This record gives sequence, structure tokens and C-alpha cells, in this order.
Amino acid sequence: MLTVDDVLEQVGEFGWFQKQAFLILCLFSAAFAPIYVGIVFLAFTPDHRCRSPGVAELSRRCGWSLAEELNYTVPGPGPQGQCLRYAVDWNQSALGCLDPLAGLAANGSPLPLGPCDQGWVYDTPGSSIVTEFNLVCDDSWKVDLFQSCVNLGFFLGSLGVGYIADRFGRKVCLFTSTLISAVVGVLTAVAPDYTSLLLFRLLQGLVSKGNWTAGYTLITEFVGLGYRRTVAILFQLAFTVGLVLLSGLAYVLPHWRWLQLAVSLPVFLLVFCYWFVPESPRWLLSQKRNTQAIKIMDHIAQKNGKLPPADLKMLSLEEDVAEKLSPSFVDLFRTPNLRKYTFILMYLWFTSSVVYQGLIMHVGATGGNLYLDFLYSALVEFPASFIILVTIDRFGRRYPLAMSNLAAGLACFIMVFIPHDLSWLNIAVACVGRMGITIVFQMVCLVNAELFPTFIRGFGAGCRGNDAASSRDQGDHFARDHRGRREPAEESKTQRKQDLPSGSNIRTQRTGTRERCFAGDLVAEMRTEFFTWRDVQKP
Repeated sequence: MLTVDDVLEQVGEFGWFQKQAFLILCLFSAAFAPIYVGIVFLAFTPDHRCRSPGVAELSRRCGWSLAEELNYTVPGPGPQGQCLRYAVDWNQSALGCLDPLAGLAANGSPLPLGPCDQGWVYDTPGSSIVTEFNLVCDDSWKVDLFQSCVNLGFFLGSLGVGYIADRFGRKVCLFTSTLISAVVGVLTAVAPDYTSLLLFRLLQGLVSKGNWTAGYTLITEFVGLGYRRTVAILFQLAFTVGLVLLSGLAYVLPHWRWLQLAVSLPVFLLVFCYWFVPESPRWLLSQKRNTQAIKIMDHIAQKNGKLPPADLKMLSLEEDVAEKLSPSFVDLFRTPNLRKYTFILMYLWFTSSVVYQGLIMHVGATGGNLYLDFLYSALVEFPASFIILVTIDRFGRRYPLAMSNLAAGLACFIMVFIPHDLSWLNIAVACVGRMGITIVFQMVCLVNAELFPTFIRGFGAGCRGNDAASSRDQGDHFARDHRGRREPAEESKTQRKQDLPSGSNIRTQRTGTRERCFAGDLVAEMRTEFFTWRDVQKP
């Protein structure tokens, strides 16, 4: 039986076609970064104080510096000085320039304080949704609601996006969600009020994660076995590139509306990539659309400058099924092993999502240079990807995953005891935690990609992102793609079984001059168990 991986071995596992598709799809990964963490710059809260009529005129008349103006007219540092003001008429002529409030307090009693009913003054050259809509003091919770809307969108859209990818194809899901996300991004930039801003943010969350999920799935289904792990990690690294570019763009464009436009308008250009990225041949085979899959494989051979195999028309899916398979949420819990790993991965996605986004939000609360702190924390994701590449074959999945979780947890625990004024130490420890949780994220993506069949791959991705609620999202790919090959020698099976403490690890071994990947026995058991169940349920 000729499989997709067999064909790719002959026409090129990572040839010109795969390289072109990889670079294009990486653009989608980078474009997702501003949606996921853009709140750091779109909703930053600068130093602020109550606007008091007459203070500016008095300050000009007396020639006060900013420090003197704050000392004379603001009740004090912290929340009191930011959310309350002296109930004083600053326009009265009796006020002097030297300690103007000294004669107003009777018998040394404190002056009465009042709310900031005249608005606020913000110490920033730029703007954010906080400064434009005055989301401070009693309304500061609305900043969290702004981010919660996109997270709620991720939550509600996860199942829908995964279902679309499995029911109608990866390509349709990718470009449809990209176009809608771009349109909603522009509408967000021109939102006239806070309510419409929340609505557009929710809509963007509903569709945007389809970009990353479908892109991840597509690129891992286009390449051969020997390159699948590498392109999966590098695709996630493109998200990090998007973070780095976002920090520079936010520095150049400190006004939130211009920044939102700058990250949304280029996304429209990605829609034109529709004619350069074909549908996944593996998905087409799972839908019994063999003719289209054969045409795409022939196209890949031509782009790579290779001749397709003579028996290409015998192409079939690794899961040998006779009927078209439709995805279902219940399929993720059909068998004991699927239930077990579905719940485990849900928990891992939830915890890593909370920690990852929490560390990003922490960067904006340290009081240091927002742009540099964000850049430093983003740069640590590069060595995190390198660590995965050099350790995954040596130590497998489970041990790096456990150690990285431990490092991230310890970093978060230590930050609780670091004084707020030691911003450099806060950032340093946060970067360690960020590196650890990035390794967890990418490792879970790989493990998650090795457990589910093609026809519920996107659905599985959606459910895990759904549980995470605020995750970077993930594209799923199944390691049972490897099982269209002939069975390896018995001693290799024994070695693999010893090498699979997590049940889903994949070890790379040398067979002659060609590198091959072998799936673990437990993963094969899950595949057999699932499709046996499907056969039993047939009428």
C-alpha cells in the first residue's frame, strides 16, 4: 500500500515545495502574535493622576517643575494619588506658589478628597485604550475584560475552528479565518467606543486561532517523517519572531489605533497566498477524495524536480478505512487510551496557557522599560526552541517536559518574594520562567500531535485550545502517519518500547543512510483500539 510518506521519500521530504509552503505558513504564525499578546501595548496603563481644573494654570504662573506640581497638588503616591484629588478650587487667587495648600487646612486637619470627576492626566507620549477610555481606578477591571473577550473567543471558537478544519479542510479553515481576522482587526482599530471594542475583540478571538492551528497542521502534513518535528518547532518559532517584531513596531507606533492598523492591514496580503498553498493530501485521503490528493502529490513532485512513483494512483491513507470519516467531539473520548491522553493534554494546555500569558502580562507590570522588557522576554524563546531540538532525541518527551514545568513553576514561585522595585531581577526570573513554559508549550504541541487520527486532528487541537481558553493554540498531527511502513526488526521494537516512558515518544534511528521515525507501541495500540471500535459500531 503506497502512503503519503512513501511518496514523499521518493519526491522529497523537504524539497522546494515544502520550503516554499513552510515560509508562507510561518507568516500566519507570526501574524497571530499581536492578537495573542497585543494587549501589553494596546492596553498599557501609564502613570496617571486626577485632572484638576486650574492646576495647569497655577503651575505655569508659579513656574513649577513636574515634580513640584505633583508634590503640591496630588494627595500622594499610589492608588490614592491616582484615583483621588484634593477638593480644592485651584482657580482661587488666594493660593500662593509656595505650599499653596498650607493655609487651607483648618487646625492641621487633612484636606477633603474627592473623586476624579474631571478625568485624568496620563504621563505618556502615546495612547492606549486605557488612556482613551479612562480604564483606571474603578474602571480598571475593564482592561481585564478586554483580554477576557479574546480568550472567550478562543474558547468558543476552538471547537468550531477544529470542526471546520476536519470537515471542510485545512486550507478553507486557514484562509477563511485569516480574512475574517484581518477585517475584524481593522474594525477594532476604528472602534468608536469601548462596547464595540469588546465585540470586535470577541469576534477576532473566535476566528484568529484557526490561522495558527490550520497552518501548523498543514505544514506537518506536507513534509516527510524526518523533518516533521523540526518544521513543527520552527513554525512555533515564527510566533516568537512575531513577538520580536511587535515590540519594535509598538515602539515606533506608540498610539494604539495606529499600532492595531499596522498589525492588521498586512494580514490581508496573506489571503493572496491561497493560490500557493494546496490542501493537505492526507486530509483529502481521509475524506476519500483520492483523485485530488494524487494531483497534489504529483504537483509536489514537479515542484521538487522529481518524478512521481509509477504506482501513485495506488495512494491511500495510513488508516485503512473504507468510508469517509466525519469528526465528532465524542471521538476524543471513545477509547480508554484516548480518554486518558485527552484529559492529560487538556490539563497541560490549561496550566501552560495560564503561566505563559501570566508571565507576558507580568512584563507590563514591572515598572521598567515596557518595550525592552517585552523584547528580552521574547528573545528567550529562541534558546528554548534550540533546547528542544537538541534534547528531544536524547531524552525523549517526558523528562524535558517535566523539568521545564518545574523550572517555570519555581520561577513563578520565586517572583512572589522579589520586591517590586527590583525590576531587573523580576524580569530575569520571569525570563527563566518564560523559557521553561515555552519548552512546555512546544513539547506539548509535539506530544499532542502524535496521538490523534487525521480526521479528528483539528478537532483535537480545538478541544485542547478550548480547555486552555487563552492558549497560543496548537495544530495537531498524528504519529500514526508512520504506520504505513513495514514493521521494523524485533530488537528495534524492544528498544523503542524501553524508550517510551510516556507512551507517545518517537525516537529517531538510523537505517542505512536514511533517517526513519518509529512510533511507540502504545500509540499503535491506540490507533488499533480506536479503529476497531469504529468497525464494531458499523451496522
